[in-house]
Amino acid sequence: MNWFVATFGSSIGKKLLMAVTGLCFIGFLTGHLAGNLTIYAGGDAFNSYAEHLHALEPFLTVVEIALLSLAIIHIVTGLWLFWQNLKARPNRYAVNKWAGGRTIGSATMPYTGVLILAFVIFHLLNFSFVDKTNTTIWQIVSTAFANPLYVLLYIAAIVVVAFHVRHGLWSLFQTLGANHPKYMPFIFKASIVVSLIFGIGFGLLPLYVSLFA
Repeated sequence: MNWFVATFGSSIGKKLLMAVTGLCFIGFLTGHLAGNLTIYAGGDAFNSYAEHLHALEPFLTVVEIALLSLAIIHIVTGLWLFWQNLKARPNRYAVNKWAGGRTIGSATMPYTGVLILAFVIFHLLNFSFVDKTNTTIWQIVSTAFANPLYVLLYIAAIVVVAFHVRHGLWSLFQTLGANHPKYMPFIFKASIVVSLIFGIGFGLLPLYVSLFA
């Protein structure tokens, strides 16, 4: 127990928690995107996908609890690290804030994270925690994306997600020990590719539903 507290009470331990939980969320995004792509096959296919998910209700409940736990760990640890960084740089504006390898991506991670959290809550309230009596998930989605403001909000949020993933994926491999001149250029490019896949993949869905479906 003392070892656990000492390990994850340190900055390195907290960064490791951020890396592992972040990697789990990238896995979730991949599966979520794959399922949402059934939208292109039409309303029946998307409803069938949703029904298959609900048929796995006990397993789905476990996954939802796990995701909630991971989210709490990721958010609390991220805010803790952000607060520690602020305390360590009381005169941070008196020097070059991009020194030491800091980038726009790393500097805005806490803020994009908060925006993503707000969007996730908004998204769940509109899609998951709504009354599904006498309606289908396809009808709920198509009604939501019939509103141009919701489409714009969704796309803007996905851009934030892609930006967050681009830096997060690259930095988590650094945390996990892959910070090597031989591998990091590939990992850096791969993080851009993955963020574009998420950005374009999720971003085109509301446009397709709004304009064609």
